[in-house]
Amino acid sequence: MTTPIAKKLLDWYDIYKRDLPWRDDPIPYAVWVAEVMAQQTRLETVIPYFERWMALFPTIADLALASQQDVLTLWEGLGYYSRARNLHKAAQVVIEEHGGELPGNVKALQSLPGIGRYTAGAIASLAFGLDEPVVDGNVKRVMARVFMVDEMVDDPVGERKIWALAAENLPLGMAADYNQALMDLGAMVCLPNTPDCERCPLRNDCQAYASGRQAEQSYMKPKAGIPHYTVTAAVMRKGTRVLIAQRPEDGLLGGMWEFPGGKLEDGESLRACLKREIKEELGVKIRVDKEVGVFQHAYTHFKVTLHAFDCELRQGQPKPIQANDIRWVTIDELDAFPMGKLDRQISQRLQQMNGRIP
Repeated sequence: MTTPIAKKLLDWYDIYKRDLPWRDDPIPYAVWVAEVMAQQTRLETVIPYFERWMALFPTIADLALASQQDVLTLWEGLGYYSRARNLHKAAQVVIEEHGGELPGNVKALQSLPGIGRYTAGAIASLAFGLDEPVVDGNVKRVMARVFMVDEMVDDPVGERKIWALAAENLPLGMAADYNQALMDLGAMVCLPNTPDCERCPLRNDCQAYASGRQAEQSYMKPKAGIPHYTVTAAVMRKGTRVLIAQRPEDGLLGGMWEFPGGKLEDGESLRACLKREIKEELGVKIRVDKEVGVFQHAYTHFKVTLHAFDCELRQGQPKPIQANDIRWVTIDELDAFPMGKLDRQISQRLQQMNGRIP
């Protein structure tokens, strides 16, 4: 039986659904890649990355055989790099344990690295046609407004209620369109601060709209203040080469390459900070010379201002004490190493200073 809400959603979706490359041919691998990329990332940003990914890694086997560096390089700029590392690891598991085919049930999908309840439900419904609900941020917002959910939807109790409502209204045999309709409605119409209720197919069913509270029915916990950190980085030179270090895989930007350095401590000068960090990370003493540049970036939970300095090696030979690896590379070779946004900005500044970029 199709509920009135589900019918209105499906009718609306037939007319207004977004044109996305993985919807035309929802093979399991493509759906999986797209759903992982879309976590914490806007779809207009995802589409070119998805297309490049599928061109370079057209099958699970291609992804499993790729090097982690190639995977991270292709992912560079999307952020949340653990997603890329988990895709890579999961592809290898699929080859080893599932004969190269992505499993078609939620429990088996959730056993793979990086696949949680939402992603498993999305793959199961969109790629395999199973009657599984999905709940992402857009679905939470739509359901919270339509049914006037009292609990915060990012609390366990509120989230369970949203999952139950999504499941109760799911039309059997139509889970793919229903789930995508909910996500599209949240992304296009039922917006966080300014919902476009006049365009909403569920306007007459929406309890928040009926009570005039639609603009306040987001039901998310208020975000705490975002901390700001000052960090330093060393551009250590040896002839025409500079030193870069590979970050440990189990931390932020794991597996990515960086110009070594670290966070400023209370009462510490920038130059003293950099000398201390390089001694701790590489076991050498340096002289800190002129500043190469100041770079800024906002992550989800914090902001960073990075000061990069030219440095001269004064004592010792660098060793990867707190890194996976270190390399001396030419400035032209920096493009071949996956980096986070701040280190890529340093790389581009060096290329500019080197005359490569006018």
